[in-house]
Amino acid sequence: MANVTVGEEVTRLPEEQSRQSQEKHSPNQADSFWMKSFPAQDQTIYNPLQVSVCALPVLPRKRDNVRQHITEVKLDEVVDICFSETDTISLLDKPNTVISEDADDAEAIKKGNIHYAELCKNRMGNDKYVVRSMQTFNGAPKDKQIQCDKIAMVEEGSTATVWDIYDSFCRQNETTESEEEKYSESTLNTSKIQDKRQEKSNSTICTGSTISSLLEMENYENSLNVGPDPQWIMESESFQHSLLLMMRTIMANIFQPKLAAYRQLPVLEDPDSTVKPGTKEQSEEGETSSLTPALECLWAFTCEVTRGCNITSMCWNKKDPNLLAVGYGDLMNEKEGLICCWSLKNPVWPECVFYCHSCVTCVDFSANNPSQLAVGMLDGTVALYNIQCRDKRTCLASSSECSIKHLHPVWQVKWTRQEMRLSGEERVEALVSVSADGRIKKWLLSANHLDCIDLMELKRTENIKPKAQKKKRKKKAAGVLAMMMPTLCIDFHPTDYSIYLTGTRDGLIHKCSFSNSQHSLDTYQKHFSQVNHVEWSPFSPDAFLSCSSDWTIQLWRQSQRTPVLSFTSTQKAVYSASWSPNHSTVFAAINGRQMEIWDLNICILNPAIVQHAAPGVKMTALLFATGSDCILVGDSDGQVTVYKPKNLSMGHGKQVDSLDDIIHSAVSRDQKV
Repeated sequence: MANVTVGEEVTRLPEEQSRQSQEKHSPNQADSFWMKSFPAQDQTIYNPLQVSVCALPVLPRKRDNVRQHITEVKLDEVVDICFSETDTISLLDKPNTVISEDADDAEAIKKGNIHYAELCKNRMGNDKYVVRSMQTFNGAPKDKQIQCDKIAMVEEGSTATVWDIYDSFCRQNETTESEEEKYSESTLNTSKIQDKRQEKSNSTICTGSTISSLLEMENYENSLNVGPDPQWIMESESFQHSLLLMMRTIMANIFQPKLAAYRQLPVLEDPDSTVKPGTKEQSEEGETSSLTPALECLWAFTCEVTRGCNITSMCWNKKDPNLLAVGYGDLMNEKEGLICCWSLKNPVWPECVFYCHSCVTCVDFSANNPSQLAVGMLDGTVALYNIQCRDKRTCLASSSECSIKHLHPVWQVKWTRQEMRLSGEERVEALVSVSADGRIKKWLLSANHLDCIDLMELKRTENIKPKAQKKKRKKKAAGVLAMMMPTLCIDFHPTDYSIYLTGTRDGLIHKCSFSNSQHSLDTYQKHFSQVNHVEWSPFSPDAFLSCSSDWTIQLWRQSQRTPVLSFTSTQKAVYSASWSPNHSTVFAAINGRQMEIWDLNICILNPAIVQHAAPGVKMTALLFATGSDCILVGDSDGQVTVYKPKNLSMGHGKQVDSLDDIIHSAVSRDQKV
């Protein structure tokens, strides 16, 4: 496009016009012209990884210096100028690598350019950045040669006389007729061997190979007659261990849905199951439709050995939560007792079975020595059993040789932790027992027997002095009839192990201490019949629960001598009441005919769930599962049934606060009344 001035005549020289026409059709010369137009410092080499930031140069425009002689006549002339569009010619097209200094990202691009320049500068001549090919050298292969002695072939022969053949033939016929009848197949083999020998007896010279073949056939014949003893295989330790593992594997496959529900895990679907998925979903919908709390029976620990035996007590192993110890015995008759250790890995058959000379009344596992099981019996014996031994050494120690042992039934044994050791890591355990003779004893293991010391003697005092004769019989006023108070249960404080509670047959609950063996610290009196069970709350150390034969369950506060809450549902003696280890406001109780689950968050007047016993069977023992919400119930038929609560909304907040709020509200309500 040319610059044109109106009213001015423009003339160009022929040389100049030819030069312009050449520049127009020569792109190389145009490129050189544009390159020469830029100053020397602004010429940069194009780098695809680098963007330059600089000020745009101002290109000077070249003017045409053409001298023209203009006269007045020319100025008056009319000049017609016609503008036309020329063809657009692109001489050079490359991406822009320059931005303005006023751009927003100019500073970031400058820093990136500086970093790239330093990187390129450091890379040059640096040994860490060397572009070259590498080759891994493999070691030269080694020649290995194996050399052995030359096998020499030697021909050997031996001579067998007719007498040698005859003696060997007679030696084979010395078997008795009974053995021939028992091993008929082997006699057939011997007959074949004899036929072969008779065929070879014609020749007096035999090679060594024939004799060796005959000896091999004789050894094969003897191996058929003599076999391994099946009884020895059955009694071997390796075979018993293999059977145990195989049985556990089979039982885990059979009871997988039940065990998964026990552990609150998802149930794996059986690929070989014939049940259609639709029917299964419909059954699940029918179950979930009912929102009433209920119990689901998972399985029962029972076998031929325990069938018909009354269950007296149960306890979990404190180190292995899969191991359960159950005591069996008839409390009305002096018969032999039974102890079975059940495992969740095999609900069909117990891991070990121990027979006792008397009825088993209570059991408890040690925390420091998980293999030691303390057992109390009806005849007053306290024994320690090692569940790892399966022979006569199972009973580690017994109190039968102790001169001051219990003379009446031992109703409860309890392991408790006492003073700290020097290391401070673990407490020393002590075994404590309570009996109907009113004595609370602490047992010490020495050699092969148990020795004991008295922690407390609970006596019942009854004044026989009449009120009308106070002045006349001063001496008799001081005389009281001291009788031992039968003790039925014991439980130790969850934080202060020196404090414990004992329930007596007179309906009293005594709070005692290890440091005071003469008097009790406090006495709680509300029950008017024997206290069958007492237990501290695992969440609130100030609350404990008690049950009695007076049909009631009492919730106590340690600082008050009157119960905070009282629970009654039926007119039956309550045998046991136990707190849930997972929920502070939930406890369960049994009264022989039924099991009750109470949730204080739902209601304090009626139990949330009631499970009735089978006809003709009594519920005798109760235990919560560890690591699960399931409940174990033992009955008079020798079955330990595992129940799982369903549709029971148990709180999962702060457990201590839930129980304390209920106790405070009950106390404040009583104070207002």
